[in-house]
Amino acid sequence: MKSKKIPFLISTLFASQTVMAISDADISELRQQVTALAQQVEDSQTSSPTTTSIGGYGELHYNNLTTSQTGKADSTKKEIDFHRFVLFFGHEFNDKIRFFSEFEVEHALVKDTADGTNGGEVEVEQAYVEFDLSNQHNAKAGMIIVPVGIINETHEPPTFYGVERNPVEKVILPTTWWNGGLMLNGRSRSGFSYDLMISEGLYANDGYSIRTGRQKTSQAKANDLAYTGRLKYTGVPGLELAATARYESDLSQGTLASKASATLLETHVIYSVDRFTLKGLYAQWDISGSAAKAANANQSSGYYIEPSYKLTGQWGIFGRYNHWQTVSGSANTETQTDVGVNYWPHPDVVFKADFQWHSQGNIKTNGFNLGVGYQF
Repeated sequence: MKSKKIPFLISTLFASQTVMAISDADISELRQQVTALAQQVEDSQTSSPTTTSIGGYGELHYNNLTTSQTGKADSTKKEIDFHRFVLFFGHEFNDKIRFFSEFEVEHALVKDTADGTNGGEVEVEQAYVEFDLSNQHNAKAGMIIVPVGIINETHEPPTFYGVERNPVEKVILPTTWWNGGLMLNGRSRSGFSYDLMISEGLYANDGYSIRTGRQKTSQAKANDLAYTGRLKYTGVPGLELAATARYESDLSQGTLASKASATLLETHVIYSVDRFTLKGLYAQWDISGSAAKAANANQSSGYYIEPSYKLTGQWGIFGRYNHWQTVSGSANTETQTDVGVNYWPHPDVVFKADFQWHSQGNIKTNGFNLGVGYQF
């Protein structure tokens, strides 16, 4: 809004007899100086200063799990792991253009192990520039989190129940999942919003492996791009309904004789009333190609249901039933039940404890997990 106070005061001053002795030239020069000062004040009121922000999150886990299988000796995993250490860096260039990034170290360090496996990861999960196209629409360019599921975009430890992220979103979607590309976002006053994304696709050199096919925008093969769209509704207080569809024309990026096109469909609901919250999610991949059919991996799917209840502002309890399958056949169906408690001594700090019962055919993995997490 343009300031009118300074010109008004000066005009009043010039109209008074106290300045009658000043020459016309002096008055003209003074008017020019005051006009320039008024313009500077107006510019400072209408432009946003540039700002740089730093944030982050992290989580430490303790897992105590026993795996049993018919005809084999039990094996026990007792492990403490600083699973994630993440820093956010953002910068606002003006009120319409901003930058956001996320830098992560997994498992505390990176090393080469004797069997050739990676002892940890250092990676950039997000790095994009965002432009406001209007009050309701914007665009992003860079490394962007894929708009799918519940955990993928919002995965800071204080925001969800359970020490570990739920297995359905981890294995099927697969969280955490980001791509290099372009995205358009928009929202309406009626509660609907949309996301449209064109990006790198997966690279599954066997033609069907989803989680290991994430390229993480590291010299990513881009022979065949991926297209993602999401529609979300939040027009009712406490309710979120969302559906995502993604299409990739070839998971093998042209490296196999038979193309392996893939379609992902995901939908979820979150409903909160008073202290009670219910979450439900279903996701399914359909994969074509001879390699996927030969491996009985042409379809993978999963779902989970999670009710939770806040006993107080600091204590909450939850239960979750997970069911998923990546390869056809009853022996490959996996289920996991989790029950546990979260304690928030501060809204951005959480302590967690849960029991889990996991089953895949005649293999059982049961035990408990403890964790601490934070965000800032």
